[in-house]
Amino acid sequence: MYSIVYTSRTGNTALLARTLRRCLPEEACRYFGPPVPEIPETPLVLAGFWTDKGDCSPELSAFLAGLHGRTVALFGTAGFGGSAAYFHAVLDRAARHVPPDNVLLPGFLCQGKMPPAVRERYAAAGLDDKVAMFDAALPHPDGDDLEALRAWAAGLPLFRKL
Repeated sequence: MYSIVYTSRTGNTALLARTLRRCLPEEACRYFGPPVPEIPETPLVLAGFWTDKGDCSPELSAFLAGLHGRTVALFGTAGFGGSAAYFHAVLDRAARHVPPDNVLLPGFLCQGKMPPAVRERYAAAGLDDKVAMFDAALPHPDGDDLEALRAWAAGLPLFRKL
């Protein structure tokens, strides 16, 4: 049994969460949605987030801090950094919110588009390099990102769809 708990500011992480739910055994999913106190006890928690200042969202960090005795797999989206090194750094920061009595599985992070107001702010400030990064993120998560997510999910213990 598993739960998919996620926060999504622009819909990117929600897309990942829906994709996960479709590629994992649906009958084993006990909860799907935002972090709330009444999430059922499941051995596996897939915890998704949008990246906020290089870390998971505040709502998810508070949720993670309250988990105990579970297996946790983090997933999410980040507007900046298309590099594996950046994604690993974000996942490492998010993992610090998971108490040590949990088992932490390798996570998944991909690029995601940002709200248009972010681009406007960067353009108004003359931050051309950040405008270029914003534009590069626009098509994400794309089909390749979702395929990589499915491959990651296929490697999760106990929950391979037949």
